[in-house]
This record gives sequence, structure tokens and C-alpha cells, in this order.
Amino acid sequence: MKVTPDQLKDYVFGELNAAERREVEAALHADPTLRDEYARLQVTQTALFSVREEEMPRRIAFVSDPVFEPKWWQRWLSAGPQLGFASAALVAAAIVFHAVHQQPVPAPTPVAQFDQAAFERRIAEGVARALPAALEQAEARHKTQLASVMQEAESKYQRIRREEARAMEAAYNYEQEKKKVDYLRRSEFQ
Repeated sequence: MKVTPDQLKDYVFGELNAAERREVEAALHADPTLRDEYARLQVTQTALFSVREEEMPRRIAFVSDPVFEPKWWQRWLSAGPQLGFASAALVAAAIVFHAVHQQPVPAPTPVAQFDQAAFERRIAEGVARALPAALEQAEARHKTQLASVMQEAESKYQRIRREEARAMEAAYNYEQEKKKVDYLRRSEFQ
């Protein structure tokens, strides 16, 4: 038997009687392409049954309904030239407010005359007071540094003298040994 797509859909949704159902089942066992179509219909049925049920709307709104019209402030904010005008008016109002409510600037107070000579005199006196102490500290530092350098040089000089004395003594002993050896060699041959 040849099963039509309508019969297969009715079978999937359970709208066939028992005899028609047996015929469709026999055709499903015999035809692999029909089984593929049946599997696709089952996936569709599962998807349809997984959608939750919602209540139908009581009234359908049209685009021309006043519900969809923007509010007055939405219309005003979406208009570019109006916003430009409003910002310019706000800046102008701020300038006018600032001009009207500006505090008067007080007159500058006279500054006392600067006495250059007295300033230089105070600097010279401060330098004269601080200079002897600074010189004394510098000399003390110099003396301690000189003493440490001299002590270091003296210890280095003493060390070098000891090393040279040892080297000279070793050279002298070597020469003496060499002379003894030469003397003994000469006396053997005579």
C-alpha cells in the first residue's frame, strides 16, 4: 500500500482508526524513506508539544493606536535641532546669570616697598655667622681624612719594605748557596 504524506501526518498525530494505523505501520516497516519522513515528523511533533501554551491576546493593537506613539519627552529628546537650541539657551542663561551676580573685585592692597640693602645686609650677617663653623667642620673632616690616608700609606709602605727585605734576603741566600755549590764543584775537580 502507498501511504500519502497526509496519512503519515494523521498517524503521527493519532487521528487514524485502527485499520488505517496497521496499514501505515506495515508501510513503515517496508519503506526506509517513509521511516525517515516519520522520524522528521516526530521531531516536529516533539518541538510543537514543547512550546508552552499562552493565552491569546484579547485585543490586537494596530500601529496607528495611540499606545505606540512616543511620549512628549521622547519626541523632544529625539529631535536634534531642538536639543541644540536648548543647550545654546542654557549656556546663554548661565552667561547672563554670571554677569548679573558677579561680585566686584576688591582693589589691590599696596605692597610694602622691598628694602634691597637691608635684605643683602641680613644675608651677609648670616653668612658671616655660619662661615667660621662651616670652615672648622671642613678642616676637621679634612684632618681626619688626611690622617686616615697617611696611616694607610704608612702601613702600605711598611708592608712593601718587609716584602722587599724578604726578597733581598732570599736573593742573598740563593747567591750564597750558589757560591757554595760552585766552590764544592771546583774543589772536586782539583
